[in-house]
Amino acid sequence: MASKKSEKKKKEEIKTLPSQVVKQMLTLATNGFGLVAALAWNSVIQEFVNSYLKQWIPGSGLITLFLYAIIVTLLAVLVTLQLTKLLKTLEE
Repeated sequence: MASKKSEKKKKEEIKTLPSQVVKQMLTLATNGFGLVAALAWNSVIQEFVNSYLKQWIPGSGLITLFLYAIIVTLLAVLVTLQLTKLLKTLEE
């Protein structure tokens, strides 16, 4: 009997939790996972530049950093464009 009361109490507490708090938690969690994913891709791109592009460009310290920046920028632009197109499609 006590467990039923505690279950009801928990359900009532969850129902009374403001939706703004839950929305904020969702935003923070999404941003956190987004940061982790971005850092993972950062490592992959850096390794690609260091492993494959440096061997083709002699004395390439600064040049490979520029190539890395260009690759990351292109990926960011492409992903942003694709997500914008998807959003327009979903809104129509």
